[in-house]
Amino acid sequence: MSPPIRRARPDEAAACTTVIAAAFTPWIAVIGRIPGPMADDPVARIAAGQCWVLPGDGGLAGVLVLEEKDGDLWLDTVAVLPDLTGQGLGRRLIAFAEAEARTRGHARLRLYTHVLMAANRRLYARLGYAETGYVTQDGFERVVMEKPLG
Repeated sequence: MSPPIRRARPDEAAACTTVIAAAFTPWIAVIGRIPGPMADDPVARIAAGQCWVLPGDGGLAGVLVLEEKDGDLWLDTVAVLPDLTGQGLGRRLIAFAEAEARTRGHARLRLYTHVLMAANRRLYARLGYAETGYVTQDGFERVVMEKPLG
């Protein structure tokens, strides 16, 4: 049985940073700069109760960051160690985020992804997310996506 997704502990901040860096480093060449999640502060996210982890063999396999903002729950970061991709762990983290949104009474889950992260956009579309707009945030060109949770 797979270990449950759980809130990150303060002593796991460095491990969260490692997973996020490993997952997002390949995107630097695509978008031409360090992706936003790599510059985020996991200590603050953990303290705010916004960071969840998926334990793996001997460490963390994945990280999820959710943020309440403007009356919605936003999926801020989904990161899985590159050598574990293709095992459904990212989908599992996203499904957890959707369940968390429902538990909190939200009718939808929203997210941003960089406009050049085409693989991510395709994955989210396959999972039922629709593109609803574009924004520039912290210098990043992002597409806004959302999924109704009815």
